[in-house]
Amino acid sequence: MSTLPAHAGRRCHHAVNPFHSAVYFSPDLPEELAAIGVTDADAAYLASRSAALGAVGPGTVTATFYNFRHDLVARHLPAVWEVATPAQVLDARLRAVDRTLRRLLGEEALAAPELAEAAELALRAAEGCSRPARPLYAAHADLPVPTEPHLAYWHAATLLREHRGDGHLAALLDAELDPLEALVSHTATGFGMTPKWVLATRGWAREDWDAARERLAARGILDTDGALTERGTALRAELEDRTDRLDAGPYTHLGAEGTLRLTELAKGLLGRIHAAGAYPEGMLGRG
Repeated sequence: MSTLPAHAGRRCHHAVNPFHSAVYFSPDLPEELAAIGVTDADAAYLASRSAALGAVGPGTVTATFYNFRHDLVARHLPAVWEVATPAQVLDARLRAVDRTLRRLLGEEALAAPELAEAAELALRAAEGCSRPARPLYAAHADLPVPTEPHLAYWHAATLLREHRGDGHLAALLDAELDPLEALVSHTATGFGMTPKWVLATRGWAREDWDAARERLAARGILDTDGALTERGTALRAELEDRTDRLDAGPYTHLGAEGTLRLTELAKGLLGRIHAAGAYPEGMLGRG
């Protein structure tokens, strides 16, 4: 098996992951969840992403999602499971994925051989994932693989996303970054969510954000303007390198040729859904 080029797994992840994430910005997800009684937007997100874990309480979700304020999570869990079961939520989520991808890609793209090839490659990569200490990945790995290529590819993207995400949390803990410090320092790179989006979706208040900035400045990670220092830039780079090492399994298993081909196919699919308006404007950047 040929050696993977440097950062090949990371580049593949960055192309595959947004395909999974698109459903959380789609109007189809809240519509499908509302149809089974889950009408609050925060509850819909928390339930749809955690349902694979079963009818869990707020502690499990705060731990596995990492960057949500616990008070927000506890406001909706476990109460949401009295409205809809995890199985019902998972079915509603998959219906939303189907509707979203049919709308964003179109029937011709769904039937194209490239999508079936991307699904096959992504599922093969997921065979190299590991369950221990990766709760969100492991829970999703227990779900059945959908038969239709666009849904199979979305499922595989979910596995690869959560596998890397679980490993990234270990890297954040080792770097001693708490949930909001992780978000603030990521935003400072210019690639994370803007403060506006974080505060609107994660349950934090502006004073929480400002306090996290002060803690990071005291550690020499941010300067007084909230920009990354040289030390902060090195820390964020090491976080990604460590995450790469923890997430090497899928791409080593797939091999260099397969990883590069999956990246190529994933970029094409990502470009199509992005051009079709899959993501809101102004979500990423320093804000």
